[in-house]
Amino acid sequence: MLAPFESPRIFLRPRTLADLDDCMAMDRDPEVTRHVDGPWNDPVAHRRFVVDRITRAYPEGLGYWSIFERDKPTRFVGWVLLIPEDASGPEIEIGWRLVRDAWGRGIASEAARIVVAHAFDTVGLDSIVAGIAEGNTASQRVAEKLGMKREGFADGYVRFRLTR
Repeated sequence: MLAPFESPRIFLRPRTLADLDDCMAMDRDPEVTRHVDGPWNDPVAHRRFVVDRITRAYPEGLGYWSIFERDKPTRFVGWVLLIPEDASGPEIEIGWRLVRDAWGRGIASEAARIVVAHAFDTVGLDSIVAGIAEGNTASQRVAEKLGMKREGFADGYVRFRLTR
């Protein structure tokens, strides 16, 4: 089981099926998923995809955390992940997705910083990667704020890496 985390502004808890409807609603916003391939327009495939990601067994210390603001503790604002890249590894990737009205307030960076510390200090990883769509400049800025360095470009995605 993943540990919950908190900071002065947000808290993260392991994502569960209780978050399913919130995750699906977030994904149905075309601006939120503009840079992410997925079954967002097929309700059955979309639900199956999210349920699989929530219930899948990840290696110890890896998975998804749902993000909540401390001043609105029941309102889901997104998730952050630390999972095997492309769901199979061997690299471990970090990623994040937020509801649109949470954009631009530093929440993604704050949540990702918490998970980076967990990746290095608890899980014992030496590096993590992120693949971010070329046009997704906001997520690229989050990666850069984390100290991630551009490592390459392929298939429309910029690859970032952070080494301990």
